[in-house]
Amino acid sequence: MVNLGQGCENPLFHYDISLGQAEPLERAPRRAVHERIALISRRKRALDIAGAVFGLAFLAPLLVAAALAIRLESRGPILFRQRRGGAGGRPFEILKFRTMSVLEDGDAIAHAKRGDLRITRVGSFLRRSSIDELPQLINVLRGEMSLVGPRPHALAHDRYYAPLVPGYHQRFDVKPGLTGLAQITGHRGDIADVAAMADRVKADLSYIETWSLQADCKILLLTAGKALFDPKAV
Repeated sequence: MVNLGQGCENPLFHYDISLGQAEPLERAPRRAVHERIALISRRKRALDIAGAVFGLAFLAPLLVAAALAIRLESRGPILFRQRRGGAGGRPFEILKFRTMSVLEDGDAIAHAKRGDLRITRVGSFLRRSSIDELPQLINVLRGEMSLVGPRPHALAHDRYYAPLVPGYHQRFDVKPGLTGLAQITGHRGDIADVAAMADRVKADLSYIETWSLQADCKILLLTAGKALFDPKAV
């Protein structure tokens, strides 16, 4: 049993990483959660800036290679831009390497699935290796995202799932992340039904309610270990 909230004054959840299950110990009022978020936000922002600057500098050759591969394979922009729900529910434009033959950003967006014909050959490699997500380091520098937090969803998906999944709106209490607790506990990949989204949101809320810099560092380290060719990536 791993306590990702260790270091917080009153951790509310223990999270079993092997099973991806949260065990609520005591439910805190949202005001208490907000007070802890405000207390830690400056240090978290410093970690975000340092991590994003280092990541962009260290990974620059890889980013250039990915951009060239996309350009050589197919016509279209190198970067994919899509409106996603950010902190406070405010929309922002997320950046990703283009991995599909389409550029969807409207009222109806289909989740990517294994064997999706919209995914290009280069795009398939970029998605399986998580390289397609690296341009979001720019979003982190802009202050639109954090290194760690709930993964942002397309606005169309926010509108669809919000009334169906309890606590969905609480994901907007913090900035969305490049990675998150849900991603390292098996809730990545296909969203086959509402139950799959509910499991992802459950992990997101557990992260928010036990938020600490120590938890962020653990999640980043575990993400680095899982990033290359995660079998659930599509």
